Formats: sequence, structure tokens, C-alpha cells
Amino acid sequence: MYTVKPLSLRVLRFFREMGKDRLDLHALFEAAGNEPAEREDVLDAIDELTRAGMLDACGSDFYALTERGKGAIAQS
Repeated sequence: MYTVKPLSLRVLRFFREMGKDRLDLHALFEAAGNEPAEREDVLDAIDELTRAGMLDACGSDFYALTERGKGAIAQS
């Protein structure tokens, strides 16, 4: 079983809060805050979630929530 890190889970939950299955990178930055280091952490979380199959990179800085990502949100 894969354990999702707290920030990565916050990124996943942000999709639910926004009511969308697809968001751009700028919207996802809001999951952390305004500091440059926080934004770098979001990039790391997105990379982790993409490698884990919970997000799909759609091009043009857009990411889509996968069924696996939706399942992770439901279990949290």
C-alpha cells in the first residue's frame, strides 16, 4: 500500500475543494501558500503523485486527477 505524504494529500484534496478533475499548476500552488519554498514543495508533491499514478500530466501545466487519486481522497 502506498502512503501519501501530507502535502501530496492536500494537493489531491484541492481538486475536490475546487470541484474539478483537472487543474493548472498555478491553481495547485494555492494548496501550499505563497512562499517560493512552499511552491517548490508543491512541485515535489505533484511529481510524487504523477509517479504514483494519482495525477496525469495533461500538458500546458495542467494535471488531471486519476481514479487512483480519487480513491486516495476517498480513503482519507
